[in-house]
Amino acid sequence: MDFNIFLKSVSKIKNLELPGEASQIKMSPPYRLELMERNRALMKTAKQAAVLALFYPNQDHETHLILILRKTYKGVHSAQVGFPGGKLEDNDLDLEVTALRETHEEVGVPRDAVEVLKRMTPMYIPPSNFTVHPFFGVTQQTPKFIKQDEEVEDLIEVPLSHFLDESTVFQTTVPTSYDLRVEVPAFKLNNHVVWGATAMMLSEVKDLLKKVL
Repeated sequence: MDFNIFLKSVSKIKNLELPGEASQIKMSPPYRLELMERNRALMKTAKQAAVLALFYPNQDHETHLILILRKTYKGVHSAQVGFPGGKLEDNDLDLEVTALRETHEEVGVPRDAVEVLKRMTPMYIPPSNFTVHPFFGVTQQTPKFIKQDEEVEDLIEVPLSHFLDESTVFQTTVPTSYDLRVEVPAFKLNNHVVWGATAMMLSEVKDLLKKVL
């Protein structure tokens, strides 16, 4: 989709009600509800983080979404696909600032080049005890991405048409933090399997876009 057409359409989302958990749950692993019940006490003191679903025009002025492949490390999100983002720091005025700062650090997009259109539904992630706050943003400039080599293995530039294609949703078997292999719903985006919290947040972004495009 031409980015100018996209930009005109998505401006409407500011006034829309969020699809919320009903949208997220469509891409939820089968064990999530049980984990949420088990971790209700921990949720009250969870660490806070923010991420950004950033849409932009590529060189051909077609609309894309940027995702990142995280480095392999000893942690629960090792080698997974996610949004640019990270934890709330003491110097951050609020979580929107966190999302913009982390996006600048991880993929090189300046904060002042991004317009945040919507704060999406927060999501608690039991394995890491974080509540993640997603934001929906656009930049009207074609970014000159600079990946943060310490944390980012690769940048994944997803065409909007590919993201919205229903054939990208499938079932796959993945290893979990709990030493089990389970079947989960996932997206296959640019040949990367995206599941878990990122897939759930993407599901809400996708459903929101469908209301305006």
